Amino acid sequence: MTISAKMVKELREMTGAGMMDCKKALTETEGDMDKAVDFLREKGLAAAAKKSGRIAAEGIVSEAIAEDGKAGALAEINCETDFVAKNDDFKAFAAAVAKQALTGDAADLDAFLAEDWQAEPGKTVKDALTAQVAVIGENINIRRFEKISAADGCVACYIHGGGKIGVMVHGKTDVVNDEIKTCLRNVAMQVAAMDPKYVCRDEVPADYLEHEKEILMAQAKEENPNKPENIIEKMITGRLNKEMKEICLLDQAYVQDSDMNVAKYVESVGKANGADLSIVKFVRFKTGEGLEKKQDDFASEVENMFK
Repeated sequence: MTISAKMVKELREMTGAGMMDCKKALTETEGDMDKAVDFLREKGLAAAAKKSGRIAAEGIVSEAIAEDGKAGALAEINCETDFVAKNDDFKAFAAAVAKQALTGDAADLDAFLAEDWQAEPGKTVKDALTAQVAVIGENINIRRFEKISAADGCVACYIHGGGKIGVMVHGKTDVVNDEIKTCLRNVAMQVAAMDPKYVCRDEVPADYLEHEKEILMAQAKEENPNKPENIIEKMITGRLNKEMKEICLLDQAYVQDSDMNVAKYVESVGKANGADLSIVKFVRFKTGEGLEKKQDDFASEVENMFK
């Protein structure tokens, strides 16, 4: 199979490995991208797959919270240029989209676009989007939204970098006050900064753990070919625990006080306020996540290296 420069470029962006290592991995795996990622990880050439790291589209993430804090919504709206993303009209439209997501009932994007546009009766959300494209003069896209209802507690949001990252956290609590809300917002800031994948270890899929163990086993044997099996097993357990502390929110070191993890921080705030407080769910949107911008010059550069 012919390995193209585009494939090498994509694998490099996913793993951070060198171009020639990426080409070798793709050659060895006959162009299978997932197997190539595993190949690089087993050789210690890639820390982890960054499948959603190809950030390209401009735009912002906007949020809306119900007055009683019992519901919240995030929405990502994309545009073509950063200039438009900073435009006040575009930001106002994004805020209206988030509010629509909060107060509407749509379960998916198609249903959302077909809803009556609450900011201007007589139009649908799609009509409002089309009108916005005409006014601003760029292609604009409502990419995704998510709503959380929290009858058993409250929702907090945090927007970072003027809308580059948006996070929403659902906290279950029998007490709702300013301290509890601040705690949940701090947890949202943690999610924005540290990008966990799960709330706790119980959420990590068994097949994911099994796959990681296989990768870590191959990695450990590659690095330590003469070590006995029982020592390798201990190494794997230690490395897997370290990974869980990176991908599980409650296991992460709390960024504002590294002497405790997030679970201990939440527990301490709950205890101080006489509340049974726990984190149920979080949602994290990063603008342009997984969308790829054209980089023709870089592709040409890779082609030239091969020649």
